[in-house]
Amino acid sequence: MRLKTFVNSAGLLIVAAAISGCGSLGRDPIAVGSVPSDYRTRHPIVLSETEQTLDVPIASGAHTIGVPVRSNIRAFAANFAAAGTGAIIVMMPSGSPNEYAVKRVKDEILQALYDGGAARGRVVLQNYDASAHGSAAAVRLSYTGVTASTTPCGDWSDDLTKTVENTNYADYGCSTQQNLAAIVANPGDLMGPRQMSPIDATQRGAVIEDYQRGPGGTRSEVNY
Repeated sequence: MRLKTFVNSAGLLIVAAAISGCGSLGRDPIAVGSVPSDYRTRHPIVLSETEQTLDVPIASGAHTIGVPVRSNIRAFAANFAAAGTGAIIVMMPSGSPNEYAVKRVKDEILQALYDGGAARGRVVLQNYDASAHGSAAAVRLSYTGVTASTTPCGDWSDDLTKTVENTNYADYGCSTQQNLAAIVANPGDLMGPRQMSPIDATQRGAVIEDYQRGPGGTRSEVNY
């Protein structure tokens, strides 16, 4: 009985020593501590000013821009009104086969911009040489706006089978950061919370009264 107990204890000591050896295998506290474990630090979202563009192709025989194109222009103008700076530049093709068609629909394009929220004083018309652009040279709309972006994804330099240190791999969290930067409605919201709106005293009073009344119409003990 004693021999059996000794053998079992010795076996446990050997297993514990083996586990301890695996835990310390290749451990480098300095190197591991220098690698950021937070994916937001490895793939930060930054705000920068970039040019936003929308190309509107106009056929040489066009007399109207159509409902889908008009909707695209309104959406572009709405984005400009929300986060754009300066003015919307409307580049009109000149010297191309569709030059006269563009002149026919120019007012529709401008009206769609105004309907989308662009102020009339912030829309600038310009011409560009489109003689080499074919019969459907595009009307280019552009403005400079603040956008959110992060580092490109796809860093698979780490060997994912080496998990001794149990740390995140280099590309971990990059897709989440990319998606957040792409879908945020106002990039300025990433800088911090907006100012709170004033309290609605009437609504607050109604909520407190309902709470004091309690469930089923019975009055609560809270009377503040």
